[in-house]
Amino acid sequence: MKTMSEDYYALLGVNNSASQDELQKAYRKLARKYHPDLNPDDKTAKQKFKEIQNAYDVLSEPEKRKMYDQFGPDFERMGAGGNPFQGGHGPRPGGGGAGFSFEDLFGGGAPGGGGGYQVEGDLGDIFRQFGGGTSGRQRAAPTKGQDIQEELTIPFATAVLGGEASVGVRRDGKSESLQLKIPAGVQSGKKMRLRGQGGPGGRNAPAGDLLITLTVAPHPFFKRSGNNLELRLPITLSEAALGATVDLPTPGGTVSLKIPAGSSSGRRLRVKGQGVRGASDNAGDLYVELQIKLPEALAKDNAVDDTVRAAIAQVETLYESPVRDKIIW
Repeated sequence: MKTMSEDYYALLGVNNSASQDELQKAYRKLARKYHPDLNPDDKTAKQKFKEIQNAYDVLSEPEKRKMYDQFGPDFERMGAGGNPFQGGHGPRPGGGGAGFSFEDLFGGGAPGGGGGYQVEGDLGDIFRQFGGGTSGRQRAAPTKGQDIQEELTIPFATAVLGGEASVGVRRDGKSESLQLKIPAGVQSGKKMRLRGQGGPGGRNAPAGDLLITLTVAPHPFFKRSGNNLELRLPITLSEAALGATVDLPTPGGTVSLKIPAGSSSGRRLRVKGQGVRGASDNAGDLYVELQIKLPEALAKDNAVDDTVRAAIAQVETLYESPVRDKIIW
């Protein structure tokens, strides 16, 4: 009958049908529990740890496990005459390179004067199995700082032309104001990221990022449609009837706009290249919709004398057909 130290399955707390994944989970749990570095005052922990490691070394390799299941813990001595498992403590077949000796770490040989305890792989590999860290003790991994999210409303002109804006942010218990460079052509909903301007990281990890969602304030006269701008331009009755050249403000400065004679309200004129210039550097256009604005005095009682009425009547005679004759249901 096998003793506890000889029954590798019992040592790991699994049955003999355990999968490789179950073996690994059981081994890692026990290795953390009995690792000598984590049990400096327990003299039996080192021996228990070695037994667990030896059991896992055998059962984690299919060929060794098959031999163990057939011949028991003495299977390594069954291979006289070139058995690749003879000796048991050297590098694994095909392992590539010398193993690491825990004798160097803990001092002394295996109990009973054995030839030292061998584990394949470097020290870093072994300790990583126990949860990370060069000392074998579990350490918290460096944690990147938390991202901070803010919202910022910018003027319409800044969104079209680009510029700078200030954004208030509270981080690490302090309120600060940061200058943000706004690229030309941004629209509402655009998210900007300032790397490293978020919450501080833990254990010397990088700080988080500052994420800013932009909202573009409306303009009292201009509207945006893609990269084009739209403007309803008031003109006088005289400018509409006789034609005129008027000054027009645009993102690129003031330009002269020619209004053709006989223009009606709703007529659209295009000013090429005076729209939004985005990252592609291909500016859109400015579309001007003419709106004839009559004098406010015409809406007042008794403000229109006979001379004005006669002038308006004279204009009415210039219509060649009824202005609403083409409207149908």
